[in-house]
Amino acid sequence: MRVTSKGQVTIPRDIRELVGIEPNSEVIFSVESGRVVLTPKHSREQVAQQQRLADFLEVLDRIEGTGDQAIDGDALMAMTRDR
Repeated sequence: MRVTSKGQVTIPRDIRELVGIEPNSEVIFSVESGRVVLTPKHSREQVAQQQRLADFLEVLDRIEGTGDQAIDGDALMAMTRDR
């Protein structure tokens, strides 16, 4: 693959499809162990991780205040150790 005089290269279609790089999408360049790494700015994996985090935070919001406030930390630890 050649680099043009403007520093441009064409990312092969198979690779673009594999990592989710679509036309007009943004990418991030980084250098890791002497190699240039190209990553989609909003990769599918990153979007999935953000959704998992949002789901987790929603669960935390739902259960907030549902615990027994009278139980102290030592009693709680004793209860969980005996299981």
